[in-house]
Amino acid sequence: MAKIEAKAKEGDFIKFLGTAGARFVMIKQLRASGGLWISSAGVNILVDPGPGSITRCAASRPKLDPGKLDAVILTHRHLDHSADINVMIEAMSEGGFKKRGLVFCPRDALGEDAVILKYLRAFTQKIQGLVPLRYYSVGNFSFQASMRHLHPVETYGIRFKIKNTTVGLLTDTRYFKELADFYKTELLIISVVFLEPRIGIDHLSLAEAQELIKEIKPKKAVLTHFGMNMLKARPHIQAEALSQKLGIEVIAARDGMSIEF
Repeated sequence: MAKIEAKAKEGDFIKFLGTAGARFVMIKQLRASGGLWISSAGVNILVDPGPGSITRCAASRPKLDPGKLDAVILTHRHLDHSADINVMIEAMSEGGFKKRGLVFCPRDALGEDAVILKYLRAFTQKIQGLVPLRYYSVGNFSFQASMRHLHPVETYGIRFKIKNTTVGLLTDTRYFKELADFYKTELLIISVVFLEPRIGIDHLSLAEAQELIKEIKPKKAVLTHFGMNMLKARPHIQAEALSQKLGIEVIAARDGMSIEF
């Protein structure tokens, strides 16, 4: 099973370039908002490059070179997930001098309220709109898009495998029972914005995360994407309490944390 390390090494890993969730933690940069870097089978993928993503890559130890990215995945077009998508496309394509890299995103990220600039789209090899439950591949890396989440914009999580470990990345959504079926994985990374449920706001709370972890029964669950109240409640303390209650290893992600495979 995957282990947690302070620094990313060469090989297969997932690195948290930020653990900020919701607008105020992002705006105040109480936690970074750079997204998630996945390195698997020689392929480099960046998921949800929010504000400061390129800065977090440069500050990473060892540094992460956006010029070595093979693809970028957007789970949805909200600013905390997509603000650095354009600069990352430019970096991935070496300023547009090399037509390279794939981009996967919901179709509304390219629509009337697009988050990807038109002139940059020609810098990529291909931009693919995500379709519910469809499989996609980037070299030796493959992933499956989830069913559409319950969120104000078109939103999808992903499921993939690194070496022999199945991984689920459960992004922003309102709770619904079908989530547990899709995200039945050994390693579950789950966005937990709220400490308590907030009626009418489509984000998961800690109690709903607990219910999902209980149903899914992963070997390890990682809480991330914290809102203000979650930060005040100290995510690592909440994670420890869930571990004791559920008998499943639950940890709270930290900015710069890596999971090594």
